[in-house]
Amino acid sequence: MTLSSFQTYIDSPPSDFPLAEQPRLIKAQELGYDGFCEYVRDKRNNLLAETDWWALSDHTATAEQTTYRQALRDVPAQSGFPDTVTWPTKP
Repeated sequence: MTLSSFQTYIDSPPSDFPLAEQPRLIKAQELGYDGFCEYVRDKRNNLLAETDWWALSDHTATAEQTTYRQALRDVPAQSGFPDTVTWPTKP
């Protein structure tokens, strides 16, 4: 998502905007584009940190664990980032 489309999104959310997404919209309005990008990256970093032990030398990560961690690292490259992020499912 570009800065201009992000600004349009937070200024005029779609009429069918889900109620469950309201807190995220409020956070986006509060932080602005750069701040919201950082907010989403922080969430991603926290999810990665929860699984850091999977990558320790005394643990053999499963293919699912490796795929999950890579998907988290790829979050900022998603086409809808930071607004529309598809979070991977933790195995």
